[in-house]
Amino acid sequence: MHLEDLKRLVDLGEIDTVVVAITDMQGRLQGKRLDADFFLDETIRAGTEGCSYLLGVDVDMNTVPGYQITSWEKGYGDFVLTPDLSTLVPTHWIDKTVFCHADLSWIDGSSVVEGPRNILKAQLARAQEHGLLLQVGTELEFLLFQESFEDARSQSYHGLTPANQYNVDYSILGTSRVEPILGRIRRQMKAAGMVVESVKGECNYGQHEIAFRYSEALAKADEHALYKLGAKEIAAQEGMSLSFMAKFNEREGNSCHIHLSATDDEGRSLFAGDDGKRIHGASALFEHAIAGLSATMRDFALLYAPNINSYKRYVEGSFAPTAIAWGMDNRTCALRVVGHGQSLRVENRVPGGDVNSYLAIGAMVAGVLYGIDNELELDPPMQGNAYVADVERMPTSLGEAMELFARSTIARSAFSDAVVEHYTNMAQVELDAFGRAVTDWELQRSFERL
Repeated sequence: MHLEDLKRLVDLGEIDTVVVAITDMQGRLQGKRLDADFFLDETIRAGTEGCSYLLGVDVDMNTVPGYQITSWEKGYGDFVLTPDLSTLVPTHWIDKTVFCHADLSWIDGSSVVEGPRNILKAQLARAQEHGLLLQVGTELEFLLFQESFEDARSQSYHGLTPANQYNVDYSILGTSRVEPILGRIRRQMKAAGMVVESVKGECNYGQHEIAFRYSEALAKADEHALYKLGAKEIAAQEGMSLSFMAKFNEREGNSCHIHLSATDDEGRSLFAGDDGKRIHGASALFEHAIAGLSATMRDFALLYAPNINSYKRYVEGSFAPTAIAWGMDNRTCALRVVGHGQSLRVENRVPGGDVNSYLAIGAMVAGVLYGIDNELELDPPMQGNAYVADVERMPTSLGEAMELFARSTIARSAFSDAVVEHYTNMAQVELDAFGRAVTDWELQRSFERL
């Protein structure tokens, strides 16, 4: 939506609210609902302010220690949310409302470098210096339940009724059973400017994936965040609930496969070529890029798998990767090369549905640039089952990933010490909270028998 379109719709009374939001560390959209006239008269010019604790709380919005940019000692002051007018879109599932992503800065105008959107923008600026324009697609899976979010919470998320009660992977009947809500999500995301490709059932009960066309990397991260919010809001309106958590139960988890390709400013693929050694029809640059992604996978695992639950998704034989390997159209590998010619790209199968799209895409860009800058040689492709191969493995816990990220000279060079320390602290906060929790697993094992 162009600004002039917004002004016209406000004058007609068809729009009266503008949501302005940032994406926080946990990948959630946080911000304000603004009166549309106030947005046009004031916010476009001056932005709107928000408490800096939005980048210094846990998932429950508790203030926690350890962050350098915000704390009780610093007074929890404000930062500025400046609307990015190129991101204005109508959200037809909320009456008379449009949405706008915001850029985050301090009161003096300097960048909040720890902000997820700013992290991705910094990496994309580095890529542009290399002549790379990056295109990205994110493939999010979710679990759909018959209960409302309120009922699910009242039941402590136990005994929920999946919208499909058997494996509906690729099943037309399975998706037909829930087409009223899937169709509504598709149509209303399309009305918000997203290019919908398809929907398909997945393996877990009630699990589905709606696929959208790839786009420029920052636009895709913006779209990803809005889609997650919109899908949940639509589910709530339908009296249902859905979850993007990485591992809800012992069956298949929710993935977020990320596809990445690169073009020049004329739109020509920089991954296609004839000077690659391992991949027919690929460029040496593409092979360096994959090598860089492989070399940084463990160091950047925290940005691909940011939660304790994320690591429970990595189970052999589950279509979630455990081995850091690449292969040609091989779904057992962390990195899968797909497409040919102008569509040649790499799919990162490591992230789960709980991922922060800005951080994960930013990590991929940094990995690609590390491989290109150092002209890393690509290992031979994995043939067969990577789950049983003798190769490096993904970290198995948030604690391990946190330590790898904290010690990584590659991460500190690519993202800055400030970013590394900020997200290391985020992980430590989660680990401390989990360490204090008494789980259902412990009660089942210990209440009577120990």
